[in-house]
Amino acid sequence: MGIRRFLVCRNGNVAMIFAICLVPLLVAIGAAVDYARLVDVRETMQHSLDATVLALSSEAAKLTSKQLDDRALQIFNVNFPSGKAEGVSVSATYTKTSGALISASASGTVPMTFLNLIGISSETLAVESKSAWSSKRLRVALALDNTGSMDKLGKMDALKTATKNLINKLKGESTTAGDVYISIVPFNKDVNIGTGLSSSVAWKKTGRICVWNSYRGRYDCADDYLWPQTKSKSNWKGCVADRDKELLDISVSVPINETTSYPAEDYSACGRPLTAMTNDWTSLLAAVDAMTPVGATNQTIGLVWAWQSLKSTGPLNAPAKVSNFDYQDVIILLSDGENTMNRFSGDGTTHSTAVDDRMSKVCAAAKADNIIVYTVLVIEGTESVLKGCASSADNYFNASSADQIITSFGAIGDKLSALRIAQ
Repeated sequence: MGIRRFLVCRNGNVAMIFAICLVPLLVAIGAAVDYARLVDVRETMQHSLDATVLALSSEAAKLTSKQLDDRALQIFNVNFPSGKAEGVSVSATYTKTSGALISASASGTVPMTFLNLIGISSETLAVESKSAWSSKRLRVALALDNTGSMDKLGKMDALKTATKNLINKLKGESTTAGDVYISIVPFNKDVNIGTGLSSSVAWKKTGRICVWNSYRGRYDCADDYLWPQTKSKSNWKGCVADRDKELLDISVSVPINETTSYPAEDYSACGRPLTAMTNDWTSLLAAVDAMTPVGATNQTIGLVWAWQSLKSTGPLNAPAKVSNFDYQDVIILLSDGENTMNRFSGDGTTHSTAVDDRMSKVCAAAKADNIIVYTVLVIEGTESVLKGCASSADNYFNASSADQIITSFGAIGDKLSALRIAQ
């Protein structure tokens, strides 16, 4: 009886079934936990690698292959928490054709806790990331107000600091020769182009500097052109005035004759010479230090010569653009006052709407030439003129104090940096 009763007894079946199912149930729950941890590690690894390639973008061109790998691992470890994975390795490559590309990969092993019960001791994760730059290069022309009013309220000192900061920032953006070129065009009523252009071979081929001869009532434009009887050619400091009024100076066409030339002027308040488009950072900084505030305000001629400095044609002959790169031309115009005088209008002390009108035409023409224009108004001036000249509302800055010149140029520098990189 006892044996038969035992054989037909069904008590304890649930416990037996539970015992049989317990192991796969634990494995299934554990697998979910391990899988969730894998997803978390993979996501963290991907974010860390993305941050790594972005950080490398400013350094890669200056590093060897080994240095690039070492630097990639160093940056990755800063972003990837220790203990998340074992045996982590990171590698990166930098290539450049018409643009630039950083490709990076990272891998590591994640130990399994519950899956280890069924013989899966670890899982290997691998992620990839890329950071690409467009081939865009920058040509930046700085049209900087050097009029007498800039000598007040610390404006000139602040402008020098702001400009040097911007030059150094753009220097840092230039990882390869030719990435960034800058010109500096100080202006007042005239622009000083330097006396060397009057006798250079390039200038003779492409045009001539002409001077108005009031005694003869005409322009004299020979290689040894005659100056007004009361003036001496040897005293000319390099200043030129606006071109003929009927041209409205809205063109940067090469000057080739009396009508299209920039007339030389023996201007008593002739400022410092412009610096043509260059990536000689030392000469650019020296040109900034040499700026001196003097004379009346003609923003138009500053704009014209800034625009002229961007052209590979005469008279300034900017370096030729390489065909397999995209370029962005930029003008930054800063002024602290109202337009008061040009060759045709104004008395040098009161606001001249005629000069404003001429300037507006230059602004429109420059923007139509695919130039991005930034403008900065310093403390006082005609806001509508400078705001209207900027390529957009975001490209206009109102510096209500000298210190804000530095802030404004810093913001423009950030915008220019964003133009350089397209992820």
